[in-house]
Amino acid sequence: MEIKLDPLSSWPIEQRKPVIIAGPCSAESEDQMLQTANALKNIGNVIFRAGVWKPRTRPNSFEGIGPVGLEWMNTVKQETGLKTTTEVANAKHVEEVLKNDIDVIWIGARTTVNPFAIQEIADALVGVDIPIMVKNPMNPDVDLWLGAIERFSKIGITKLAAIHRGFFSYGSVKYRNIPQWQVAVELKRRIKGIPMICDPSHIAGKRELIREVSQKAIDLNF
Repeated sequence: MEIKLDPLSSWPIEQRKPVIIAGPCSAESEDQMLQTANALKNIGNVIFRAGVWKPRTRPNSFEGIGPVGLEWMNTVKQETGLKTTTEVANAKHVEEVLKNDIDVIWIGARTTVNPFAIQEIADALVGVDIPIMVKNPMNPDVDLWLGAIERFSKIGITKLAAIHRGFFSYGSVKYRNIPQWQVAVELKRRIKGIPMICDPSHIAGKRELIREVSQKAIDLNF
């Protein structure tokens, strides 16, 4: 199907590279979020991110602070002027995010693998004009990634971007998630003009690898 895309000028970011999306993987306190946001705000072209719902592999793990974290994000927005983004994984999350005026939402890799979950989120966003970033699925399946983006396009979302965060690997490897850059390049080939955002933290897993992963992404015009 044809995917209609709005230009990046319609997104809440400046029209230059790089765009920095940064903040705590998991929101833990308002103070933590404000300290992080104040350290980021003068860099420029920053979207503040924080996870308030955290899908975990096993039960009895910390699965996020929940909706109160969205209130903290609103405080960040008011005090720093930064735009905000968080992950949603179901229709209830969408409802809470829209109620709290989050600027951008993202779909996590664990959700992208599930077409039923994607459709539930898409149904909850019918008639809503909000930018959506879709992470690649855990496994290197271009069609699954493409299908998730198509489901949002089908309900009228035109501010769409893909996030390349690497792919699950088993055993000892250099990166936490193998980049397999060719998969992201293939998605860009199939969806002309889609912004491709690299998530170097998830790919690298080690601070010392962030620079080389980021440079590779910039070389590929992500």
